[in-house]
Amino acid sequence: MFKYYLGILISLLFFNQSLAKNINIQENINLTFRCDLEKKIIKNSKYNYQVFLAKDLDKKNLNKFEIKSQQPETLNINGLSSFLSQSIKLSVKVVNKDIILFKAIDDNSSYSESGIIDRKTGELVHEITKNIKSENSEKDITFYSCSKRENV
Repeated sequence: MFKYYLGILISLLFFNQSLAKNINIQENINLTFRCDLEKKIIKNSKYNYQVFLAKDLDKKNLNKFEIKSQQPETLNINGLSSFLSQSIKLSVKVVNKDIILFKAIDDNSSYSESGIIDRKTGELVHEITKNIKSENSEKDITFYSCSKRENV
């Protein structure tokens, strides 16, 4: 009987620690960025990780990209995409003095968006993955150069 309790206790501890690694909000922040599109990498049935420069794309810059976090586990992302702006449950949330990392997956686990921004250099990478479970998954990886704006 003791072995069963010990087994359950160990598995609960392991499960809780594995979840804790995905959420690590170390700071309360309220930042607004203006981001210039640099390039985009596309992988789909037509392109195999082909790189397109900003001048070759119709996609525009981000005039108002907002990040708000509050300890211990609140992170809101606005202005990057409607999916992230409306996503209440980000599955990965990391905020520290150097980086902000986030990821959201839809209910069907067939679509995800993630991003990472380096707070020191202003480099932002935004990745969209479609048809995750399919052999023909599609990826759009967009690179931005961001600068902080005063909150208005």
